[in-house]
Amino acid sequence: MVKKTVSDVEVVGRRVLIRADFNVPLDERRNITDDRRIRQCLPTIERVIKRGGRVILMSHLGRPKGAADPEFSLKPVAGRLEQLLGGPVRFVDDCVGPAADAVVASMKDGDVTLLENLRFHAGENVIDKAQKNADGKLTAEQDAARASFAEALASHGDIYVNNAFGTCHRTHVSMYDVPKLLRPGNRVLGFLVQRELEFLGDALETPKRPFVAILGGAKVSDKIGVIRSLLGVVDHILIGGAMTFTFWAAKDMCVGKSLCERDKIDLARSLLEQGGRKLHLPVDSVAANELAAGVETRIIDGELPCELMGLDVGPRTLDMYRSFLRGAKTILWNGPVGAFETSPFEKGTFAVAEMLAEATSGGAVTIVGGGDSAAAIERAGLSDKVSHISTGGGASLEYIQKRGFATIDILDDAN
Repeated sequence: MVKKTVSDVEVVGRRVLIRADFNVPLDERRNITDDRRIRQCLPTIERVIKRGGRVILMSHLGRPKGAADPEFSLKPVAGRLEQLLGGPVRFVDDCVGPAADAVVASMKDGDVTLLENLRFHAGENVIDKAQKNADGKLTAEQDAARASFAEALASHGDIYVNNAFGTCHRTHVSMYDVPKLLRPGNRVLGFLVQRELEFLGDALETPKRPFVAILGGAKVSDKIGVIRSLLGVVDHILIGGAMTFTFWAAKDMCVGKSLCERDKIDLARSLLEQGGRKLHLPVDSVAANELAAGVETRIIDGELPCELMGLDVGPRTLDMYRSFLRGAKTILWNGPVGAFETSPFEKGTFAVAEMLAEATSGGAVTIVGGGDSAAAIERAGLSDKVSHISTGGGASLEYIQKRGFATIDILDDAN
């Protein structure tokens, strides 16, 4: 179902509670090192401000243990938001309670307030952290904590906006319980989530063909559901990264010292059988004795000798990738194809980024599935040369598998 967006509701004079994803990286001095997630939220915030709404922002940052922790404060985000918006952003050192209530009550049209980290309260993600009863339900105490936190947050808003795609696969209080407490007609999508759903939805439901997926990363176990789901949609899946070697082992190939999930070999074998001619494995690798910067490397065709580990795809594999991507009309990339964080093993992943940029310029729809892939294409300087970079690695993977989220389903349908 198509959902209402922030453009579909009247916001003037109303409190607009926006669930954002400001889970940004910070250095040791608590300076923001990558503000992309903040900038991607700006169009939604600015639309509300310009139309006379009162913006109340809530987010998590990091993984505090259900209590206030200065290391995970959102205060640096408030400072960056002020710079980007060109106006004041009021920061509250809690997200519920008397201080937060007072600030929200004093807001005027066009004001912006950022609440402190949601995860400073155990109720936010108690569903993840709780020790569950034998019947799989939360304890009465845990359920009460969740309900109390939801009511306190919901009291801040007249309108709820989900603009946190990276957390859409989590039924946390701020994502699921809070919108349920607001009146129907006032629970909508922000522009960031709308864009994510449009790109991923179109790619999975009505892709332009040929449709090619590139799946990398370390573990086959992380991509089982994605591979199975995509096999019914794509024309080809190109495998890369360390999970290559679990597939190789399933074909009785020697993988040397490479990372290999020995307990997943039977699973990899079944995926190869299911994938048939759609599933393509690397044919060579850049190998070394260890994963270390500046280490001596060798290009090895096929099986690896026992003293080496594969750490990047080789030139023949890149040629194979190019042969499939050259005519592709839709390309989905999730996961680096080598240990790109360590030079000289970034070349394969950066080459894939260049292939996507070239395909985009030729008219293909190119989608980068968040996480390490997004970081890699940013490092390659090509983030503005692809159609879409997802803001949620785990969320985009789960969307591919499930084709939806409970946190989206509960929002209001468009008329």
